[in-house]
Amino acid sequence: MRHDWIADILAVIDSGSFARAAEARNITQSAFTRRIDAIEAQLGGSLFDRRRKPVALRPGAQALERSLRTALQVQSSLLQEASEVATGSRSITLACQHAISATVSPGIVRTLSGVGLEPVRIRSGNRDECLVMLLSGKADLVISHAVPGAGPEACGFEECSIGSDILIPLAHPALGRRADGRLPVVAYPADVFLGALVAGLWRELPEDVVLHRRAETSLTLAAYRYAVEGLAVAWLPRALAAEDMRAGRLVRVEGVGPDLALDIRMIRLAGSGREGARRGWDAIVAAGTPLSEGVP
Repeated sequence: MRHDWIADILAVIDSGSFARAAEARNITQSAFTRRIDAIEAQLGGSLFDRRRKPVALRPGAQALERSLRTALQVQSSLLQEASEVATGSRSITLACQHAISATVSPGIVRTLSGVGLEPVRIRSGNRDECLVMLLSGKADLVISHAVPGAGPEACGFEECSIGSDILIPLAHPALGRRADGRLPVVAYPADVFLGALVAGLWRELPEDVVLHRRAETSLTLAAYRYAVEGLAVAWLPRALAAEDMRAGRLVRVEGVGPDLALDIRMIRLAGSGREGARRGWDAIVAAGTPLSEGVP
């Protein structure tokens, strides 16, 4: 099956809408619908139940989804590898959580460049978005935070711990509790990795700590800026705020619970991947902790 056919079909599955799938595929809805009609005509039958909202595969076609995702990943890897052979490029693509892009990726780029893998492409997103990039073939490796001791994401992934960090509550030195006793904080959405961790920490707060949610963001870098500007307390990876802590622009907030250890993990698809991705994995493992020089 053609690469673009598979991508079109999966776009509908993932979005549940022809309109959103067309937007994701950068094409008008009418042209996209004609493409799906042409695919179904070529296959000799209908794949989608258009009466359902969201649109979904017909029951007889649902078993195809896993095979389609595997085929897209394999084809994407082959196309990228063939392109690199033709052009002489030896690039590698990493999908990193936003905070890791600012703290860990410089050391990793230095390591990969040292073994001749250039350019190193960094794609940022939340943890789930990074894993989707890996599954779809848009990234060779994922670098993300994890809870120490937690098992692999799924049986289809291989993971390796390459470093550690600490999640701590930080604020501008001038920030304190409001007159009514409430403490302004930055929240993360419940459906992102740090959101679940911070929500768990908040359930263990002392009874006299009354939180006031001043802002909510899925971007750790935005939460970091809110803390530096004195708007609220933010729970941040220590590596992200190390320079500000040394300069006194951010301080640890006392009386709001313990710090939380974080693992830094590298993730790849088990049993597959381009030669460059395998070389990158081995180089990063051999280099040890990837944090930039001077960052604790």
